[in-house]
Amino acid sequence: MLKNLTKSALTAVAISALTSAAFAADFSFRFQSSDPAGNPNFELQQGWTETVKELTGGRVEIELLPVESIVSHSETQDAIAAGILDGHITDTSYFAGKDPAFGLIANPVGAWSSPDEMFTFMAQGGGNELMNELVGPYGLHFIGATTPGLEAFVSKVPLNGVDDLKGIKMRAPEGLVQQVFAAAGAAPVNLPGSEVFTALDKGVIDAADYTVFSTNHAQGMHKVAPYPVYPGFHSMPLVEISMNKAKWDALPEDLKTVLEESVADFAKAQVAALAERDLTAVEEAKAGGEITVTDWSAEERAKFRTIATGEWAKVAARSDNAQKVYDVLTGYLKENGLMQ
Repeated sequence: MLKNLTKSALTAVAISALTSAAFAADFSFRFQSSDPAGNPNFELQQGWTETVKELTGGRVEIELLPVESIVSHSETQDAIAAGILDGHITDTSYFAGKDPAFGLIANPVGAWSSPDEMFTFMAQGGGNELMNELVGPYGLHFIGATTPGLEAFVSKVPLNGVDDLKGIKMRAPEGLVQQVFAAAGAAPVNLPGSEVFTALDKGVIDAADYTVFSTNHAQGMHKVAPYPVYPGFHSMPLVEISMNKAKWDALPEDLKTVLEESVADFAKAQVAALAERDLTAVEEAKAGGEITVTDWSAEERAKFRTIATGEWAKVAARSDNAQKVYDVLTGYLKENGLMQ
């Protein structure tokens, strides 16, 4: 009887193993986000991973981890090259310390008035090709770009224009964004998104270039910084979805196509979802009576853009890659009537 039971158990294990193998993904990847768990951006990114699994019939599974899960937000590029991670969803500005070109393409401050303008540049103006030229030497392949949209600005003090930025201690991503704010008279520092609330609450910083209004509001930023500027005047980050190049190259062509198309669809969906949340959050903030939402005048926005574009050429002079980004970007903007 024991012998029969043992045989039955072994048979059950064998059937279970075969069943698991039949439903196992052909390709399993671990990505890390630069957003914390619970952040609306992170939740939308998780939705993308579920879409990928569905569109590939379960052949591709992506486990998405929140910021700092495996490595620091600024170390994911190296971790992917080393095989510690398979990919990331992150603000490209975090790698400007390696090459200023990353900062210039990630956030050419003042260049874009809408996400669609940036998406068109990436798809049709040479942006996707530039990104792969930049990340390729680091062992990565760029799949596509998304963005949370035009960011709002978080502040503990009233900001009615460029002059009010002078002396403000603020969080901003490394690279061009910091450089532009410094040129405007602010004192920027590099902090991960997970530390922004605490830094504002403790008075370590006075303001922050963080993310869109609805996310700021949901995370309680306006409770400690009740003078937001909306719509944003400064920043629309390129958030890259990239992965280990060798693992990308090993994918069948049909799966590569699905991944690329899924990122493009995800980008549009993310922008639409966050824009709708922004409008709702702004009305809620205004109705509460404790938050003052400031909308900069066209004149003040023009002043800031003048400062920003004046910094692009300075960044371009710092590396051959940055110069190439500058040439392609400004050529595209001029050709399409977006820059004089």
